[in-house]
Amino acid sequence: QVQLVESGGGLVQAGGSLRLSCAASGRTFSSYAMGWFRQAPGKEREFVGFISWSGGRTYYADSVKGRFTISRDNAKNTVYLQMNSLKPEDTAVYYCAANVAAPTSRWSSYDYWGQGTQVTVSS
Repeated sequence: QVQLVESGGGLVQAGGSLRLSCAASGRTFSSYAMGWFRQAPGKEREFVGFISWSGGRTYYADSVKGRFTISRDNAKNTVYLQMNSLKPEDTAVYYCAANVAAPTSRWSSYDYWGQGTQVTVSS
């Protein structure tokens, strides 16, 4: 069992930056691939990116590639989402998720989810 808690969301102007954190409970955090997803009002959940258990592999949606970076610190049981050059269309609730299997962009493959943190980008 893994519990995930996101933090770091807020209101930022377009072009600004935010760093989201996802703190995990449990001693097996380092064995999970971690994903970030987001959901805007009235829209479907959208894949943002994932990181492998070791941190050696990352993958991003085209919409955030080059602007967002995922990293993890297994000693701190935490995964991060650094968001730069934010755009109004990045406004959404951001969720982290843990997957016991291989990292994937499919949200249905993830086993554990956080409660989400709101990111609002003003124009």
